[in-house]
Amino acid sequence: MTFRFIHASDLHIGRKFANIPQPPDGNIRGRLMEARHGAITKLAQAARDRGAAHVLLAGDTFDTATPSPAVVRQALTAMGEAPEVTWWILPGNHDNLRDAEPLWDVISRDAPTNLRALTDAAAIEMTEGITLLPCPVAYRAGASDPSAPLDHMQSPEGHIRIGLAHGGVTDFTESGDAIAPDRDRRAGLDYLALGDWHGRMAVSERVHYCGTPEQDRFKHGQRGVCLAVDIAGPGAIPKVEEIETGSFLWSEAELALHPRQDAAAALNALLPTTGRRDHLLRVTARGWAGLPDRADLARAAETCAPDFAHFDLVTDALATQYEAGDLDEIDRGGALRLAAEALVSEAKSETLSQAERDVAADALARLHAYVQGAKT
Repeated sequence: MTFRFIHASDLHIGRKFANIPQPPDGNIRGRLMEARHGAITKLAQAARDRGAAHVLLAGDTFDTATPSPAVVRQALTAMGEAPEVTWWILPGNHDNLRDAEPLWDVISRDAPTNLRALTDAAAIEMTEGITLLPCPVAYRAGASDPSAPLDHMQSPEGHIRIGLAHGGVTDFTESGDAIAPDRDRRAGLDYLALGDWHGRMAVSERVHYCGTPEQDRFKHGQRGVCLAVDIAGPGAIPKVEEIETGSFLWSEAELALHPRQDAAAALNALLPTTGRRDHLLRVTARGWAGLPDRADLARAAETCAPDFAHFDLVTDALATQYEAGDLDEIDRGGALRLAAEALVSEAKSETLSQAERDVAADALARLHAYVQGAKT
């Protein structure tokens, strides 16, 4: 009686990505928003490809408690366009029951026949021999384990027991809202499908975070996935397969530099050669570089940035080596030379704060780059 389903979570449909700079001639925010909606189609296709008739969404299907009517209707319509799949949707932190009560009313009213909104913490028979035990989130933040009701939910003897909850096994949000890592054993679960953590994580062989199907942050370093889960019967260890669903890759890379190194060449060697349009990349430069190298690095970053969905070069951890010849490139005398020497003094000062020294160093690098640019 093997039961197969898709475990997904944290679609955050409707997220506006205000933290991503919008180029004057681009629409990266719109592309990212559309990709989140497109995850519905990819999840439906994953279910078809694996012969799964059910998709479990473990919370935060919508990014806010008040998504626009168009966002909600279009998401429900997309789910309805996969009638061979039943969608089981759990309220999470962002679309919790209290703050998003009107949203869940709309979902209940307008949902297609193949969608089930799990607004009650009560066992429900998904299909013959399979009991789903949902734990909808009532409040955005709480001080209790959101999976605690699972211990008291009953199911018929011989049923596969699948828990569905949203929250952190460790305290990701510092809210005190932490799920017991042994909840599967306490509640006699065959599988606990969790949402909230946006990266893929196997807590144990029966407890899994699937992560978001479309990534939205740099820290996880891989495209989003969903999980195809097979359970052969009550007590059997689940077989879990990752299925890549993400359109965009968010990643970080470190660029270690040393004086007299060709910083621009080092950056270009680090960059991927393909797939840049769908890649959001943050490069953190560390080590030391002379003023000319910093200017070359900035120009190289400016040149490659349009290739990417988003590109960010972070130089806060890159120290500057100052040489007299570098200052000569700014000016051998006069006001600019005096300004450059004053900035060098501030950048090396032991009486100023680190933040003030960093500002001086950055200003000097910008002055050098500006003068060199003006000369060319």
